[in-house]
Amino acid sequence: MSKQIKQMEMDALNHTFQGVRDVVVLSVAGLASTTDNQLRLSLRKKGIRMQVVKNSLARKVFQGLGLKGDGFWAGPTTVAWGASSPAELAREVQTVQLKNDKVMKVKGGIADGQEVTFERMLTMPTRSEAIGRVLSLALAPASRLASQILGPAAQVAGQIKTLREKKEEAPAAPTA
Repeated sequence: MSKQIKQMEMDALNHTFQGVRDVVVLSVAGLASTTDNQLRLSLRKKGIRMQVVKNSLARKVFQGLGLKGDGFWAGPTTVAWGASSPAELAREVQTVQLKNDKVMKVKGGIADGQEVTFERMLTMPTRSEAIGRVLSLALAPASRLASQILGPAAQVAGQIKTLREKKEEAPAAPTA
């Protein structure tokens, strides 16, 4: 392959992966063409794209983009990307992998530019889960404070209610 062609391919990869921070690196060698096409179509409906890459060129492009992933570039390599979070991407790839277990192998992943294991990507929270956790942590002190303020008042109200009920239950004094 000439230097000009390699440079053109690297430019195309740079353009394709510009702004991508989360990818799953796969090996789909031995996958039938019809199965591969169905797999790509089903993932594309969910906003996930797949591309077979040449290892040496992908390594250079990913390093240039600041994506660390040194342990993936051996053997046939396919890169999947496009979900809103690493967890969503990993979960979608896992569902597809379970259907094609014998021929589809996951090499690993890159989440927010850092190399991670596929299992770690599966346990990461999605964007909405992370926002929910942050909100619950932010609101926890306020809810604790509100319960501490309302707690004594609720106890006093409960005691007054008990006294009132006892007074209503007390027998009326006999009239003379």
